[in-house]
Parts: sequence; C-alpha cells; structure tokens
Amino acid sequence: MVRVTGLYSYPVKGCAGVPLDAGVLSPAGLEHDRTFMVVDPGGEFRSQRADPRLAVVRAGVEADESGVAGTLTLSCAGVETLPVTVDTDGPRHPVRMHTRSFHGVDQGDTAAEWVSTVLGRRSRLVRVPPEHHRETTGLTPGTAAYADSSAVLLMTRRSLDELTARLRARGADPVPMDRFRPNVVLDGWETPHAEDEVRRVAVGEAELGFTKVAVRCAVTTVDQERGVRAGPEPLRTLAEYRRTPDGVALGTRFAVTRPGKVSVGDDVRVSAWAGP
Repeated sequence: MVRVTGLYSYPVKGCAGVPLDAGVLSPAGLEHDRTFMVVDPGGEFRSQRADPRLAVVRAGVEADESGVAGTLTLSCAGVETLPVTVDTDGPRHPVRMHTRSFHGVDQGDTAAEWVSTVLGRRSRLVRVPPEHHRETTGLTPGTAAYADSSAVLLMTRRSLDELTARLRARGADPVPMDRFRPNVVLDGWETPHAEDEVRRVAVGEAELGFTKVAVRCAVTTVDQERGVRAGPEPLRTLAEYRRTPDGVALGTRFAVTRPGKVSVGDDVRVSAWAGP
C-alpha cells in the first residue's frame, strides 16, 4: 500500500518548507506554495544557488476568509520576526525567473529591508498577482505560481533510501529529504524511482499528471538547517546513476489535473503507468 507520508508547502520560493498534515491541491499546487519570491533590485529571482541563506528563512501564512494569504510572517534566527500584511492590489512589477518574464506585486520597503538584512544583499519581496496566468511545460500541461516548473514535486522514500545506501557505500554522509524540497512524499513502493514511471495518479481527492523528471541543481548541496553549502554531495553520487539527457534527476514533477484535498496518510492510486 502506497501512502502519503509528507506534505510541504514553500510560501516563499527558496525559503524553508512548511510541513502540513493536510492541504488543498489547487491547479497551481499546494495552497500558498511559491506564491512569494525574493528578487534583486532589477527583478531577477534569488535562489539558494547563489543565496543559500534563503534556506533559514521561515514563512508562515494566515489566510483571510476567502482563503487568500492575508498575513505573511517571516522569521529567521537572530532577526526580529516580521509580519507582512499581504498586498495583492499594488502596482505590478516585471520579474524574471529562469529567463522567463512574469509580474509580481511588491510587498513594501519594510519587507525588502528585512530580506536584505538576512541575505546581506539588496532584495525585494514580491507576490504573484491574482491574475497570474502561466502554462507549465511537460507531458501534462498545467500551471504554477513561482515554482521552477510544474506545480507539484513528488518523491518517494524508497528513492531517497537508494541514494542513502550509495552515499554510505562511498563513505559519505546521508542527506535528508529536505535537500530535495518535495511537495509530496510517498512511501510503500519497493522499487526505487517508481515515481518516474507514474503517468497519472490519485492522491487523496486530487489527481496528478506526470510532466517530467526533476532535474537537480546545486540547491541539493545546501544544508537546509544552516543555510550553507555542504557539497559536493549528493550531486556527485547522483551523477553516477541518475543521469538523464537534461541533467541529474531525482523525483518527478506533476501537474494538478483534478484539484482536491490531500492529507498525510492518504492512499495513492496509480491509474496509468509509462508504456514499454
């Protein structure tokens, strides 16, 4: 029996994940996932690739009666916690992410000063506008807020176990699941990387359609608890057995084909697998 064993939303792109017992998968993913983003003064998104301290920023979201984020609370050790009243009506500013152009609603000078202090570089905080329309690519079309690609990143515990065994075999320390920043974690399959072969799957009340495998970058070498690079693992080991034409891969990306509630403990039902 395959079940959901972990759910994580990342309200601010690149910052710490928020573990959930349950959540709603909308067409754009788990509620509030990557709806905020830190950008440089020119609108280019900031990532743990160049700013690993993003990992130690924790964000909590309080929604208003309509379910829209009303207050975003930013916290980081050594810095005073900042509540941000979320602005969705302000001017739209151009932002860029992986060469793609979008818009963001700036969240004000106080929020900008806070993230600039934490990162040690001038930065702004933006929110995805309510009218944001984005089409994500892959086998199954979909949408997302500021996620790198499709709305949902899914991993299995068995795939991480395989990586752990290989790391230990070469005398390297294991890495935790948070290095891979999944939204949905599954357990129950005996074969590692079974998620690569799933094409359509029901998770709780929601349904997901496969888009592509998740190509990994230097973010996996960042210690998520300390916000510092701790490489070269796991990329060095992954490169030995998980190379694809697009790069080193672990986990899979999915589009949400049927919105619905999902909870830790929910059964997982695969309705379509990859063909021969």
